[in-house]
Amino acid sequence: MKELANNIIAKTPFNRPGGRAILALIWVCFFWGTTWIASKQGVQYIPAIQMCGIRQLCGGTLYLLYFLYKKQPWPKGRQWVTILILSALNFMLTNTLSTWGVKYISSGLGAIIAAIVPLWIVIITLFEGARLPSKAITGLILGFGGICIIFYDHLKDFLNADFRLGIFLSLAASISWAFGGVYTKKHAANFNPYFSMGLQMLISCVALFSITYTTGDSINIADIPLNGWLAVSYLVIVGSVLTFIAYVYMLQRLPTSQGSIYAYINPVVAVLLGAILFNEKLNMYVAIGGAVTIFGVYLVNDSFRKKLM
Repeated sequence: MKELANNIIAKTPFNRPGGRAILALIWVCFFWGTTWIASKQGVQYIPAIQMCGIRQLCGGTLYLLYFLYKKQPWPKGRQWVTILILSALNFMLTNTLSTWGVKYISSGLGAIIAAIVPLWIVIITLFEGARLPSKAITGLILGFGGICIIFYDHLKDFLNADFRLGIFLSLAASISWAFGGVYTKKHAANFNPYFSMGLQMLISCVALFSITYTTGDSINIADIPLNGWLAVSYLVIVGSVLTFIAYVYMLQRLPTSQGSIYAYINPVVAVLLGAILFNEKLNMYVAIGGAVTIFGVYLVNDSFRKKLM
């Protein structure tokens, strides 16, 4: 994976390693924010679970072929347990629920809810007996306070059952992602994490296709319109492959404090593009609430960077 990242990103005007790492950071900041827009576009044409299954099948296959070509050793024994659990948390739940959620809520709101994952991680570790620094407590209050500000503007929307479902799915996705992060930190085996991700995708797509087959909540592949395939292709190539490669590259070369900036910019990109492309609501409540939420997440990250993140 490191070699693949080097080969792709090295072919840029940024000749120095530090410059290429900054370019990779800029890429991640912008393009992972755009995946919320692609997901919003895709679920207009394809049932969410089916779309995630297709995305994970394509993305997982690309990763698998690459690591088979590199003759990467397969996981053994209990390593498969870790991969199965992470597949359930990260892809069957997190990726699928967040994609399903933006069918009913704005892509910007979905991205902001996803950004509060560090707050859930703090709560999880709090139940495990961890002591919270005062900065983390402040960040926790600000983070959820910002969400409340945004929701205040959506109070009447809660009368809509679809909106409530979208919020529930998005919150459930962020909680699952937090548990996946905590589990990875504690139990991840000594095994290539990127090969593992490809395997997680493939395992997840089998489960998702089984669900769509059982429930009948799918459409014929031939009936998927061009716009649906463009959304899926974008999510696979840009979201699952190129941006993740850039993410790995920048993590290897930038300080944690600098590399984590993407988590605060992705929601901003999603909110702005959602307003431009889908006429999603962008007003004082969304702007102030989003800013307060992201600042709260920053305080939590800054407090626990060495311990949790």
